Amino acid sequence: MNLLNAVVQGILLGGLYALVAAGLSLIFGVMRLVNIAHGDLIVLAGYVALVAVWATGLHPLLTLIVVVPIMAVLGYALQRGVLNRTLGADILPPLLVTFGLSVIIQNGLLQTFTADSQKLQAGAIETVSLALPGGLAVGVLPLAMFVVAVLIIAGLQLVFYRTELGRAFRATSDDPSTARLMGIDNAHMFALAMALALAVCAVAGVFLAIRSIFDPAIGPARLLFAFEAVIIGGLGSLWGTLAGGIILGVAQGIGAEINPGWQLLMGHLVFLAVLVLRPQGLFPKGSLA
Repeated sequence: MNLLNAVVQGILLGGLYALVAAGLSLIFGVMRLVNIAHGDLIVLAGYVALVAVWATGLHPLLTLIVVVPIMAVLGYALQRGVLNRTLGADILPPLLVTFGLSVIIQNGLLQTFTADSQKLQAGAIETVSLALPGGLAVGVLPLAMFVVAVLIIAGLQLVFYRTELGRAFRATSDDPSTARLMGIDNAHMFALAMALALAVCAVAGVFLAIRSIFDPAIGPARLLFAFEAVIIGGLGSLWGTLAGGIILGVAQGIGAEINPGWQLLMGHLVFLAVLVLRPQGLFPKGSLA
């Protein structure tokens, strides 16, 4: 029974990991850019939500109506003004620039909010649970996070494969030169992709800020989980990212059941096993389209 509960809780946690990783997967899929600042941008979204709560008294979940547009605009401006200038055959410039951005965000948050840990208090929804057959209980908040993760990934999949915007994204990703000849503004498409990715980061940031404490230095840990989920699932595959997040969450849940100190270790071991045995990921881009 304890093992079954660990698996169920791991699946729900995996949904949150997938939500954290979805923006990273999206950006890599469109422009082959590995965003080292991804975790710090998620933390930044959490702090934007915190400021919104302080300023307006909104419930943390309602701050999404403020945080999502702010992060989307930031993503567009960041890509159009900075990151587009670094894209090219060499992958080193965007890595260096996003690493620098990570340092800037961490130090900016540290100066503004100090190193004290923060948390968004969402009230009763944090503790309410649903009773399942067999004596299992599922928290309403983790279940809501999992459902939102699935809906967002399904929505992104719909946008990419069923809309004109998605076709423009895919054309720009597959052959930027030909897409430009067909009248597509590559710089604008890349900026829209980053805006979409940071909108997803905003949702992940708010949920993470509700689920656990956060501080300016926690971004790299978020980035690590996102990388692991993306690589386990397959680079550029959105459904693969969901599968990777669930696998990572279940591994951590089972590890914690064996020994509390093994929670993170078990996830890392599964990641390393996939990296060694199937470096392209379990569901590489296209296999779950």
